[in-house]
Amino acid sequence: MMKRREFLHCSAITVAAASLVSSGSASAAEETPKLQFNADGKFKIAQFTDTHYRLDKQNDCIEAVRLIEETLEAEKPQLAVYTGDIVVGGDTRKGWDDILAPCIDRKVPYAVMLGNHDHENTKIPRRDIAAYIAGKPFSLTQLCPQEIYGATNYVLEIYDKDKVANLIYCLDSNAYPPPPYKGAYDWFHDEQIAWYRKQSRTYTEQNGGTPIPALAFFHIPLNEFGEMIHHQAVLATGNMTEYAAGNIIQVRRDNRMKAETRLVGQRFEIECPGAVNSGMFYAMWSQKDVMGIFVGHDHVNDYIGLHQNIALGFGRWSGSKTTYGGKYMTHGSRLFELKRDGGRMFKTWIRQRGGGIFYTVQVPADLLAEK
Repeated sequence: MMKRREFLHCSAITVAAASLVSSGSASAAEETPKLQFNADGKFKIAQFTDTHYRLDKQNDCIEAVRLIEETLEAEKPQLAVYTGDIVVGGDTRKGWDDILAPCIDRKVPYAVMLGNHDHENTKIPRRDIAAYIAGKPFSLTQLCPQEIYGATNYVLEIYDKDKVANLIYCLDSNAYPPPPYKGAYDWFHDEQIAWYRKQSRTYTEQNGGTPIPALAFFHIPLNEFGEMIHHQAVLATGNMTEYAAGNIIQVRRDNRMKAETRLVGQRFEIECPGAVNSGMFYAMWSQKDVMGIFVGHDHVNDYIGLHQNIALGFGRWSGSKTTYGGKYMTHGSRLFELKRDGGRMFKTWIRQRGGGIFYTVQVPADLLAEK
């Protein structure tokens, strides 16, 4: 595996989205479950990321499965999303059977996006891994057409009765690029961005010209995550490495508009995005549907902030002894709660193993600094 960049041990930034309507079938080959708000007008999502499960070291990573079971039992989400680097060694198919069993046993629909490590230690191609997952019970994972770069690019719809109320963009941030970018991570390719724009425009047109509020999930963070940190650090102290907890930063977007934002959560690692900023963030910003982008990849970051009116956040590392993370934080998951007629607002929090709840925020309100 690639070596991770050197950690930047920053202070914890501690300043401070529906139930399933289903045919009842346990077979993915039958009717796809319909995601819909529950009687209370809520829809909950659990994000699991970077479990690094491997059958050849099963005793070292079984706690990742226990974490998923605990989270599903306690939170009762209507959807689970796995944002990459989930099964990284040993018998790949059996590994996915194990890591998805908590959802299948509880009939919780799930969506998988592949990370950079999911295909490294196996002879099974990424698209074949995605196809295997897509065929399992309660899987909402979809294999994108061959002409679209990557394997797992698809959209999930959340319904309010018969109307699509929210969207979930599940995207493949890919793995490693060809030379000369040795030692770097890949990026979103042109056809992926064009595909996203087409999907977004179609949904907006079907909604009478109003963008449908959406969340986007994938593995590798965008370059804009680091830009958000850099802007706040430089404006706060003039020195990124001295950025301390609790700073509320006024960020000047241009000569006419000011935006104030703060970070909630922890940052112990320099962001590791793709080697090229190919424009996915700008596409989402310009389409005006995505209200939050959530990733994994950097195991010891779990912060969330607001950048150009889009929330950028990391999930909580969900792994155990087969990868790094435990020295800095207890493994866990990120939860989301969407509300009927909630517009571009949602709630999110971190749940760590053992039940601790941290960094609960209402987006965007709690990410805006006080006037």
